[in-house]
Amino acid sequence: MARKKQTTNGLDVYGAGDVQVLEGLEAVRRRPGMYVGGTDSKALHHLVYEVVDNSIDEALAGACDRIEITIHPDSSVTVKDNGRGIPTAPHPTKKISALQLVLTTLHAGAKFGGGGYKVSGGLHGVGVSAVNALSEWMEVVVDDPRDGRRHRQRYERGVPVTPVEDVGKAQGHGTQVTFRFDPTIFEGVDYRFATLVQRMREMAFVTRGVTIVLVDERAQPFPQRMTFYFEGGIESFVRYLNRNRETLHEVVYAEQQVNGIGIEVALQYTNAFAESVYAFANTIHTVDGGTHLTGLRSGLTRTINDYARRAGLLKDKDSNFSGDDVREGLTAIVSVKHPDPQFESQTKVKLMNAEVKGLVESVVSTAVGEFLERDSKAARRIVAKCLTSSRARVAARRARDLVIRKSALESMTLPGKLADCSERDASKTELFIVEGDSAGGSAKQGRDRHFQAILPLRGKILNTERARLDKILNNKEVQALISALGTGIGDQFDISNLRYHRVLIMTDADVDGSHIRTLLLTFFFRHMKPLVEGGHLYIAQPPLYRIVAGKRVRYAYSEAEKEAILKQLEGQKVTLQRYKGLGEMNPEQLWETTMNPENRTLLKVTIEDAAAADRTFDMLMGASVPPRKRFIETHAKEVRNLDV
Repeated sequence: MARKKQTTNGLDVYGAGDVQVLEGLEAVRRRPGMYVGGTDSKALHHLVYEVVDNSIDEALAGACDRIEITIHPDSSVTVKDNGRGIPTAPHPTKKISALQLVLTTLHAGAKFGGGGYKVSGGLHGVGVSAVNALSEWMEVVVDDPRDGRRHRQRYERGVPVTPVEDVGKAQGHGTQVTFRFDPTIFEGVDYRFATLVQRMREMAFVTRGVTIVLVDERAQPFPQRMTFYFEGGIESFVRYLNRNRETLHEVVYAEQQVNGIGIEVALQYTNAFAESVYAFANTIHTVDGGTHLTGLRSGLTRTINDYARRAGLLKDKDSNFSGDDVREGLTAIVSVKHPDPQFESQTKVKLMNAEVKGLVESVVSTAVGEFLERDSKAARRIVAKCLTSSRARVAARRARDLVIRKSALESMTLPGKLADCSERDASKTELFIVEGDSAGGSAKQGRDRHFQAILPLRGKILNTERARLDKILNNKEVQALISALGTGIGDQFDISNLRYHRVLIMTDADVDGSHIRTLLLTFFFRHMKPLVEGGHLYIAQPPLYRIVAGKRVRYAYSEAEKEAILKQLEGQKVTLQRYKGLGEMNPEQLWETTMNPENRTLLKVTIEDAAAADRTFDMLMGASVPPRKRFIETHAKEVRNLDV
């Protein structure tokens, strides 16, 4: 029977009976975003990370040196380690097995008082119990060295369906967790092997001496298998990131324990223009940085400025290098191991401990200062690169100011070739970046002028991977992009000024179109990364074929889809048209297939792994030819038969 609404003075009010208390893990199932960041692909992979983090914590405690992750054909996942095993004996006050307590109770774990773990990534006692709550089922097997027995328990959607069972003699020691995500919560998503590969490689780099094995049994008849082991730790990580780049010196590495906090730093300068700096706290990649990253940056900037002054490479009339000047071409990793880290949220994207900044800054200053004094040739190369960067940045600032002043005088900051929309609420608008005037004409005629704007680009924009900002800002097509989006660029980028909620790249389905799309993606990744991270960038998917049978018209977006449609129409008279470019479509066809929100297919551009994306853009768009040649030769078979 429905409860009647109470009204007081015309207001709907609620009574004591309306207050709900979510028991046990029900809160996790009702609000998964609070615990794993959502219900999308990223959150799904976070389930695996939470379980693996527990095994990594065993490794940090010196109790584990091997972790195995297996994706089974039904998309269940097993994480197995040779650590100490979750305790299975009854808890002294709760009177149930400690294993069941850890897996069914939020904020239950051995990482609060410092007795079980001096350093750990799992801090809130939430991770594995949240995974249990969001799993269709979970089974945990513990080989407990405390009593020499093997124990097992099974759960369904966070609820134990068996007691903790003694199933025989222990076979070694450690914990094995197998779980299958709940498809009613994570709909239409599955694990990507490549995403897990990147994360496990990172973990192996920052957890020196631990073997991590990743197996995907969904690949049949031969499962995919990757094994990671790096004795060199983050020093090896920097070499790995720079393997396709020309470096200026050997890796600078420092490791120090300060007040019980472990600090590791590795860095190396290259001839590239972009910086590649990554921060980890207790092996967790803090994608939004934090105090350890701030300490690295400030320590490096101060030390290089001090050296350049002492060596007479910066004159009295010269201003100090900025942080951006010092970080151009820098590849660096900072990793801290803290007994009581404070993260911004359960998903641990930012480290907040204030004391870490000064400690990291001190370690960086000492290590880099000693290196510069020891290797004067490398020091002069680094300072020379900073000087060139500084001069280019001054020129870029002048060019940027010129772009802004020039734009302000031309039609309210908008480029002349932009066909703007009438809607002024940015959250409701979208901008199509279109290749060429011909396609731009069709798009302008076919669009919904209320909320869709069109910006046609003439030819291929500059390869921004091989150019400094001053040269980039002198490119007319780049100027048009910056003016149309309204956000500014580089250190002056402001996402709040974005004029269109969706930015869609719409190019021809041929080699030139792919190249233009890659050039644009390179520009957005290097100079407008918050636009990508905010989920504003998309790739439109125009059809490859128009298939007419009688009065019915169908469109195919891939070779496989074309073959499937032709098979369905077998025996009928069929007219097949292959679109070589967007300009071949009339405005109605372009609207119907590619621009109409009700029919179109869009690919959302995301950065699942910034380090991997950084290496990919450097390899495909950078100056070094051999890595690109190897990539093309490796993947040539995949594209040999494509009709482009």
